Amino acid sequence: MTLSEYQATWKKRPEKHAALPTDLKKHVLRTPQVRVQVEDDRTGMDTETLKRAFLDNLYYIQAKDLQNATPYDLYMALSWTVRDRLLQRWIHTQETYLKQDVRSVCYFSAEYLPGRQLGNALVNVGLYEPARTFLRELGFELVDLMEQENEPGLGNGGLGRLAACFMDSLATLGVPAIGYGIRYEFGIFAQTIQGGWQFEQPDRWLRYGNPWEIPRPEYLVEVKFGGHTEAYTDPQGRYRVSWVHERSVLGTPYDTPVPGYRTNTVNTLRLWSARATEDFDFQVFNSGDFARAVAGKTYSENITKVLYPNDNTYQGKELRLEQQYFFVSCSLQDILRRYWDHHVDLDSFTDKVTIQINDTHPAIGIAELMRLLVDEYLIEWDRAWQITQKVFAYTNHTLLSEALERWPVSLFGRLLPRHLEIIYEINERFLHLARSRFGNDEARIARLSLIQEGSEKYVRMANLACVGSHAINGVAKLHTELLEQDVLADFYALTPEKFSNKTNGVTPRRFVLLSNPKLALLYTERLGQEWIRDLALLRKLEDHLHDADFRASWKQIKADNKHDLAEYILHFNGIEVAPDSLFDIQVKRVHEYKRQLLMLLYVITLYHRLKQNPAMALQPRTFIFAGKAAPGYTMAKLIIKCIHSVAAIINADPDVGGRLKVVFLANFNVSLAQRIYPAADLSEQISTAGKEASGTGNMKFAMGGALTIGTLDGANIEIREQVGPENFFLFGLTAQQVYALKARGYHPNDYYQTNTELRSVIDLVASGHFSPGRPDLFRPLVDALMARDEYLLFADYQVYLDCQQQVDAAFADSERWTTMSILNAVRMGYFSSDRSMGEYCRDIWKTGPVAVELNG
Repeated sequence: MTLSEYQATWKKRPEKHAALPTDLKKHVLRTPQVRVQVEDDRTGMDTETLKRAFLDNLYYIQAKDLQNATPYDLYMALSWTVRDRLLQRWIHTQETYLKQDVRSVCYFSAEYLPGRQLGNALVNVGLYEPARTFLRELGFELVDLMEQENEPGLGNGGLGRLAACFMDSLATLGVPAIGYGIRYEFGIFAQTIQGGWQFEQPDRWLRYGNPWEIPRPEYLVEVKFGGHTEAYTDPQGRYRVSWVHERSVLGTPYDTPVPGYRTNTVNTLRLWSARATEDFDFQVFNSGDFARAVAGKTYSENITKVLYPNDNTYQGKELRLEQQYFFVSCSLQDILRRYWDHHVDLDSFTDKVTIQINDTHPAIGIAELMRLLVDEYLIEWDRAWQITQKVFAYTNHTLLSEALERWPVSLFGRLLPRHLEIIYEINERFLHLARSRFGNDEARIARLSLIQEGSEKYVRMANLACVGSHAINGVAKLHTELLEQDVLADFYALTPEKFSNKTNGVTPRRFVLLSNPKLALLYTERLGQEWIRDLALLRKLEDHLHDADFRASWKQIKADNKHDLAEYILHFNGIEVAPDSLFDIQVKRVHEYKRQLLMLLYVITLYHRLKQNPAMALQPRTFIFAGKAAPGYTMAKLIIKCIHSVAAIINADPDVGGRLKVVFLANFNVSLAQRIYPAADLSEQISTAGKEASGTGNMKFAMGGALTIGTLDGANIEIREQVGPENFFLFGLTAQQVYALKARGYHPNDYYQTNTELRSVIDLVASGHFSPGRPDLFRPLVDALMARDEYLLFADYQVYLDCQQQVDAAFADSERWTTMSILNAVRMGYFSSDRSMGEYCRDIWKTGPVAVELNG
C-alpha cells in the first residue's frame, strides 16, 4: 500500500477532531513547556527535533520508512517520541522522591481505565501543537494517529476510570504517588452486537505492543499459594508459624509514566504480570508429553490473563481470589523492598507509606502485610497490627450487598491457609474489643465479625477492610451517610472517627480539554489557561451569561459536537439522526439498578402516544444508549436486546416520522465516552435512590453542558446543589422513601392496575410487539417487573414522565436551555479530581506536593 493509499483509508471514517479550529493551538493545546536542559537535543521540544526523532523511531524501532509504514507504525513512532520526552522528568521525579525520603501514596486498585494515552501525554507535556505541525509537514494528521491507539481496558467502568483520574490529579498536584494494579493481558471484553444481542470478544489491547510501558524484571517477586502451615517455637521461645506453600508464581512489574499537567512530576503506574517459576519442563518434554511440559506456565499466567473472570463457577471464584492476592502481595513486597533499600528498621515505615485500597478487591492486603511483618520480619503481633492499621485506608464504592465481597472459608483456606489463620486471629481480638463496647449484643457482634457464620462460612472482605484501616470513606455525601446509617452502621457506631466523605471527581484535562476542545478554547479565550488546573475558575464565566457573543459561541459548539456524534452514529450504526433533536443519553454499565429499562419504558410511552395521536406536539428526540453487560448477567443482556428491538420498530415506523430515534452505541469505552459527553443535551442519571454510590458519568456530562434528569442518588445530590435546583430535572423517591416503601410492602401490580399508560406500555412489550415471531422473548423482563420490581421502576414511572415533560418544555425555549447548559458546566469546579485528591491528601494521607526540579 502506498503512502497516499493508506492516507486515503483514514478518511473513510469520521474523526472527532477532524475539524479542530486553527486557533485552538494558541489557546489550549499549546501548553507552556517546562524547560528541560540536556546535553544535546536528543529530546528537544522544537518541531524539527520532534520530526527527526519521529523519523528515527519509525526507522530504528519500527524498522519502517514513510513509504511502507502502516498507520499503526506511525502511531507507535510518535508514541516513542513522546515517551522519550517524559523519561527525564520521570527519572528526576523518582530521584527527588528518593533523595527527600518522601511520604508516598500507594494506590491499590484492581482496575484502571486510563483511556488512550497519546493525546493526554501530548497535552500534559506541551507537545500537541508541535506534533500536529510536523506531522502535517509529512502529510499526516495527528488525530488519525491518535485513533490507532488500542485503549487499555483494564477495568469495568467507573471504578477504573476514577483510579485513572486520581493518578492524573496526583501527578498534576505534584504528590508522590504510585498506582499498583494488574496488567491484564486481555482487558474488559470488546462488545459486539449481533441481531441485537451482546457478544463478547477478547480485548487484545497488547496485540501490537504497548509503547507506554517499561518492564522491570529486576524487581521480580514471588507469590505463594496453597499448602499448609506449621507452628514452631523460635530460639527466643516465641510462637511462630511457617507457611509451607504448594506452588508459587512470579510477578513482573510493568511501569507506565503518569505525567502531570504543567509540572515536572511524572508518577508511576506499576502493573503486575504473572509468569511461572519454571516456564518449561525439559524432562517432561523429552518424554513426549509436550502439552504437560508447558502446563505449569499456562496455569500460572492465567492469573493475569483476563479482567475479572466470570465467578459463577468455583474455578472462576478461585481465579478471582488468586488475582486479588497476587497483585497485593506483589505490591506489598515491592513497597517493603523500596523501604528497606533506604532504612534499617521499621520505625519510620508508617511515616513514609500510606496505602489506599480502592474498594474491597485489595483488602486481602491487610492480612498479607500482617503475614509479611509477623512471619517474614518477625515483628510482634501488636506492633505489626499497629503498623498495618496506620498505613491502610479504605474507600467503599458500593451500597449493593452483592458487591461487598465475601469468600467461602473452604476456598480461602485452601488457597491462602496462613492468611485465614491471620484473619481468624484478627477477628478474635477485634470481637473481644467489640464486646467490651457493646456487651452481649450478639446480633451486632455477628454483623461485625470478619467471618459470616452459617452452613457455609464466608470471609467478609469489607469487614476486614474496615477493621484493618485507620480511615474509611464514602464517595458522595449521601453514600457516606448511608454507609454510616446502614451498610457499615455497626462499624460507625464502634469507630465513628474513622469515617469521612470524599466526593468523587474527574480530571478536567481529559474530560474537558481533550474531549471538548472547542469548549476548552472558549474557556481559554475568556479566562486564560489556569482553569485547566483550577476548575473552580469557571465560575467567573457567569459574568458572561448574558453576553450575546458568548452564548452564540456556546450554542455553536454544542451544535458542532452533536453534528460530530451524528456522523459517528451514521457511520457505525447506519442510523441518520437529526443533530438539532434533543440528544437524550444514558451511557454506563448496564445493570438493573441503573434503570436503563425505565428510560426505555419512557421511549415506548412516547412511541405509544404517537401511535395514538401522530399529530401530537413533541420535541424531536434522539435516545442514545451505550454500555456493557457483565457476561454472566442474563437480565442485563436481555435489556440490551430489548433496546435494539424497540429501536428497530420505532426507527422504521412512518407514524413516528423521525421525531424519535433510538440508538445503541456498541463497545462503550473511554474513547467513545469522549465523543458522547460533549454532544449530550440531557444526561440520564436515574438509578434507584440509595443504590448508586456516586457516579462520575454525571459529572462528565455536566462538564460538557448537558442538563441532568436524575434522582436524589449518589453525587446527583451535590451536582444539584452546585448547579442550582432550577437547573436540574429532579424526580423520584428519595433513599428514605425507598426504604420505607419496601419496609411496608411494595406491590408493583398496584401501579400497573392504576396507571393506564403504564399498563398499556407493559402490555405492548408483553404482547411481543417489539419481538415479532418471538412473543415471549421479553417475558422475563415483564415478569421481573410485575413480580417484584426490585428497583421500583413502576413507583417512579409517572413522576419520571412528568419530569420529562418539563425537559420538553425547557428544550423548546432555546435561550432558557442555553442558560441552564452554561450554568451546569461552569459550576462544576467542585467535581474536579484535583479537589478530591486534595481532600484525601489533607484528611487521610497527611501528605502534600513535592517540587521536582530538572537539571542537566
